[in-house]
Amino acid sequence: MTNDMTWIVVASTVAAALGIGIGVLGPGMAMGRAIGQALDALARQPEAEKSLLRMLFIGLAMIESLAIYCLVIILIILFRNPLLSYVVG
Repeated sequence: MTNDMTWIVVASTVAAALGIGIGVLGPGMAMGRAIGQALDALARQPEAEKSLLRMLFIGLAMIESLAIYCLVIILIILFRNPLLSYVVG
């Protein structure tokens, strides 16, 4: 019984590590692209700096929320694993 629980804990930990790694890859790439495009736009029109920065920060906050959602789901899986109650019960 303990051996089954150990394997489930190890498997869920590895899955959580892979999940957070893959889950933050997309938002990280999107943030880099958004910042690059914003710098390109800023170089073309320096007078639009205030509106550009405001839109950039709003966009970055929305992109970052995807990574935070991924983190929350991974933490739920790690600390409230439904498979553990199946093995123990």
